[in-house]
Amino acid sequence: MKKIEAIIKPFKLDEVKDALHAIGIQGMTVTEVKGFGRQKGHVELYRGAEYDIAFIPKVKVEVVVAESMADKVVSTIAERAKTGKIGDGKIFVSALEEIIRIRTGEKGETAI
Repeated sequence: MKKIEAIIKPFKLDEVKDALHAIGIQGMTVTEVKGFGRQKGHVELYRGAEYDIAFIPKVKVEVVVAESMADKVVSTIAERAKTGKIGDGKIFVSALEEIIRIRTGEKGETAI
């Protein structure tokens, strides 16, 4: 089983969500986050004063899938989240040792 975490631009969330649903992904967790990478923030003008915005608003999408689906999920997210401009985000893939559905006690892939 794999956990896929994608940090993407907020306006791309609906497109990514719809694309994942189309390939059979039934659940995901979405969190509003802030951060910076090579983009290193930007300067905004508000009422004539400049403000340094060090942390850029992003969205983190977390999906847990069977290992056989991981490559398809990663390529779908990468394709749908891409704008071709700086700050498109990153995708992290990690292995999961165990998953347990609290309500039923199911374990492993059946708990996804």
